[in-house]
Amino acid sequence: MSPRDGRRRVVRTALVTATAVAVTWGLPMVASSANATTSSGQANATACAHRVNNTPRKLVDCVTTSDLWAHMVKFQQIADAHPGADGHPSRNSGEPGYKASADYVASVMRAAGYSVTLQQYTFHYFSFVGTPVMREDQPTPQSFGLGTQFNPGPVAGSATARLQPAGGIVVPATPTPSSASGCQASDFSGFVPGNIALIQRGTCTFASKVANAQAAGASAVVIFNEGNPGRTSLFSGSLAGTEHIPVMFTSYAVGTQLLAQTSPGPGPLLTIDVKAIDDPNRADWNVIADSRGGDPNNILVIDAHLDAIYGAGMLDNASGSAAILDIAQQLKNTNTPNKLRFIWFGGEELGLLGSHHYVDTLPASELAKIKFDLDADVLATPNYVAGVLDPKDGVQLFGRGPGTPMPPSIWAPSAIARDYGIGYLNSIGKNHILFSSDGTDAFSFQQAGIPASGVLTGQDCCKLASDVSLFGGSEGNFEGTVPGDDGGCVDNPFRWCDNLSNNDPEVFTWMSKTFATMVAHMAFDRQVFSSTQHGGGHVKKQASQARVGALKGAVAG
Repeated sequence: MSPRDGRRRVVRTALVTATAVAVTWGLPMVASSANATTSSGQANATACAHRVNNTPRKLVDCVTTSDLWAHMVKFQQIADAHPGADGHPSRNSGEPGYKASADYVASVMRAAGYSVTLQQYTFHYFSFVGTPVMREDQPTPQSFGLGTQFNPGPVAGSATARLQPAGGIVVPATPTPSSASGCQASDFSGFVPGNIALIQRGTCTFASKVANAQAAGASAVVIFNEGNPGRTSLFSGSLAGTEHIPVMFTSYAVGTQLLAQTSPGPGPLLTIDVKAIDDPNRADWNVIADSRGGDPNNILVIDAHLDAIYGAGMLDNASGSAAILDIAQQLKNTNTPNKLRFIWFGGEELGLLGSHHYVDTLPASELAKIKFDLDADVLATPNYVAGVLDPKDGVQLFGRGPGTPMPPSIWAPSAIARDYGIGYLNSIGKNHILFSSDGTDAFSFQQAGIPASGVLTGQDCCKLASDVSLFGGSEGNFEGTVPGDDGGCVDNPFRWCDNLSNNDPEVFTWMSKTFATMVAHMAFDRQVFSSTQHGGGHVKKQASQARVGALKGAVAG
């Protein structure tokens, strides 16, 4: 899932000297409570291979932990065998591990009898090479920790120079955000060209702060957190993509430590060094697989994003990719009334690139044939919530604010699939919350006027007290494998820990069964599809223009 708050960027880091490690990934021991959920009523694997799964119960019975986990193991092996530019296991868009993942999915789907197409598009690729450096040379020699004390922005470059604070810094911090440091050109009055600018987070975009520093002749920028409640720890921020000097993000503690050394006298001497690959035309692919049967004028899209960010990407989103791959295999002998189109999108983590490309380039007459979309994005979270997508009442899981408004015409039809998912969760004793499509590929379809629903279990931070009352677990990181509220494995660029161990097979199984229930009902529902007039062709251009407007500019500080 791709949060729309600036934490996801076209950025990765790393140690180019790291080597891929061969690991044997097995299925973890599943607790007895999991066995009750994942094994009871499941059909024999041999029987499922030949069975026509023409009811929700039949399909759900054939979705098993062992089959789901086998695909997960394969995705992990692909990542391990294909280090990215950063030297770590990777399935990131534009890197060999992503293409190997796409080829694996395509081969499985062809073997199952689907008609498969790899749709290519290009995007702006950026990845760090080597280890980004932030070091104090004088007066107190020290190296700052990558991923613990600083995060680099997506700009290559190097500088060794004195640190000079911009105007507008508010230290000690006020109880609420008040700093506008670096937001005005006047904040750099008297700035010595060639120095490194120290700027406090707050008020304007990071891109605006850096642009003002560049105009004043800064050789690099260090932006530290503002220091108010919720704004003290290490963070990362989005930039405009037009910067030509390196940018480092640090915590409030590191920033104030450096600030204290700037007065009296010259500031500390810092070295900043960032090496990277920057390719504005990197190839990427969507994998599209159509069923042999079904009405070609009534298409059900079942999607998941195939790309990772910051490593193997097993929770986000090998879990969703594996789920729809297994469901597709279990439907290979079934001729559904509505045509099934399984799509594995690339570039979701970089701004829904693959699904935007697919929707925006599809002729209006073809888009009008797509009557529904079901999206599977993050299905195996250890410290989970059970989320069901609803374009009317769903909230953004990140921040829990209202979702982006969607066309009212899709509310009622979207609720049909939503309620099938909720019904299955109720049947196994699980609660649910409603979430919006923000940050998922369903967003691209809904903005084009196509009804959509889906499921997720959450990643990053934060699980709330209200969630704990519904689902158990603990407040803080959804993933549960990293304590606290610092985001866990998925969204931290220097941990590389979103591996198989970051997934709960029990949660994965019953959430995949929930999604399979939704797929089965919508695949066989003639009445819903014949009455769904989403008008995708009419709103397509308008939706595309709205996205461009929404995505222009950088995220505010």
